Amino acid sequence: MPSRSLRRAAVATVLAGPVGFVTAAAWGLPKALGAHRRRLRRVVAGSPHFSDGKFHNRLPTPALSPANTRDGLLRQWHEERHVGLPGGPIPLASAEIPADAAALAVTWFGHASALLEVDGRRVLLDPVWGYRVSPSPVFGPTRLHEPPMALEDLPPVDAVVISHDHYDHLDLPTVQTLLRTQSAPWVVPLGIGEHLRKWGVPEERIVELDWDDAHRVGELTLTCTEARHFSGRYFYRDTTLWASWVITGPEHRVFFGGDTGYTPAFAEIGARLGPFDLTLLPIGAYNDAWHAIHMDPEEAVRAHGDLGGRVLLPIHWATFNLAFHRWAEPVQRLLAAAAPRGVEVVVPRPGERIDVLAPTPLQDWWSAVGSAAPQDGQDAGVGSSVLARTLTRLLSLLPG
Repeated sequence: MPSRSLRRAAVATVLAGPVGFVTAAAWGLPKALGAHRRRLRRVVAGSPHFSDGKFHNRLPTPALSPANTRDGLLRQWHEERHVGLPGGPIPLASAEIPADAAALAVTWFGHASALLEVDGRRVLLDPVWGYRVSPSPVFGPTRLHEPPMALEDLPPVDAVVISHDHYDHLDLPTVQTLLRTQSAPWVVPLGIGEHLRKWGVPEERIVELDWDDAHRVGELTLTCTEARHFSGRYFYRDTTLWASWVITGPEHRVFFGGDTGYTPAFAEIGARLGPFDLTLLPIGAYNDAWHAIHMDPEEAVRAHGDLGGRVLLPIHWATFNLAFHRWAEPVQRLLAAAAPRGVEVVVPRPGERIDVLAPTPLQDWWSAVGSAAPQDGQDAGVGSSVLARTLTRLLSLLPG
């Protein structure tokens, strides 16, 4: 019979793999999660949109589907997580960003990350350069293409604007790099400043705003405007505010949607702060189960009209596999909906700079990429089906 020491050694060997995997998955987790809700309370409690310990949309908005719908979503996660992959490599562009900011230009880096040039100033929107949009280095959606340029190569910016605190819009590694390479203020919705403070961003570089509040950066006015979404970097939801943004210069106006469901508030924003020379509106990661918090392409065209937009640049697609639609479907549906209304759409490759006042003719680069065939069997960016099983268990514990 084996000795006790041999049995212990055998058990240790068997457990070493799972323990090591769990350790790797949890590495850096507390820091990446951001500020605890107890720290947030003192910052956010005075907002009229904050009550009962959380922020609320002005319209009733279910962020989490009922239990029976969740079950269907989880089955999709298990069975259809490869559907959203591209059929081939995503072509990248190498933007030549001028030394002086233009009157109106935009460089799209993928997903919701973009560099705006408005009346001689630069604003960096929702910068996410990380490989995985997750608090864990092991679990979570991974990039479908490399960042088109290094963060260190960005020119000096006048402000960094964040729409909300989800991992695909607020990325700890990116914040840490920008803290070293840039000196601009971070202009963010209420509560997100606490995440930044925890990560070492100096107090003098943090500006927190509620909906309809504004902040001046040189001749630009950055206005925090309503969005229909939710927030949360872990199990406590809606402890920080989510927002869209209006960037107003002496000559030009831009609307940045961030991540949002359709809302009649767009018409009010357009009437009060528009019309807009450029709108950046989300078109991807839609699903019937969360229609209230993610626009589909047709709703993006409608929102563009409500806002009084001239040129529409679609965001929130192409870079991360976050839903169950085909990779190229969002932009195909967008163009089909925009054409009858005469909406001018620009669809840059990731890394491409667009002169909004003189855009080049639309070039179809996405059809050649296409969508992955169901049998391709590539990694869908969740790292492992373990994540789906884990989330199944966690979501089953949530109230319906």
